[in-house]
Amino acid sequence: QVQLVESGGGLVQPGGSVVLSCAASGHTFKYFVMGWFRQTPGNEREFVAAISSYTDSVSGRFTISRDDAKNTVYLRMNSLKPEDTAVYYCAVDPNPYYRGRRPTYYNYWGQGTQVTVSS
Repeated sequence: QVQLVESGGGLVQPGGSVVLSCAASGHTFKYFVMGWFRQTPGNEREFVAAISSYTDSVSGRFTISRDDAKNTVYLRMNSLKPEDTAVYYCAVDPNPYYRGRRPTYYNYWGQGTQVTVSS
């Protein structure tokens, strides 16, 4: 059974940094696309990053990376802003090529980790 477990969220001051991790189990993910999304109350889940694609609001500040030996994907978040506050989810699209930003492409999801940017 596929499981994705995020960690690394918390309270961060504006301008600060945090690294989110997502450990995957139950399958070998090295040939799949792994990405990050975020969601705030009352809003739809928003694409953040996958492969080398980033939503405009985080481009230049966030970096996605992965360690296939550990089945883990990371999201380094720098220069954080209050508007980055959200629940962050990792997700897996069980395809070897990047198809796009639609959440419906991603079959597997983690439980989410809260990131709050506030002074």
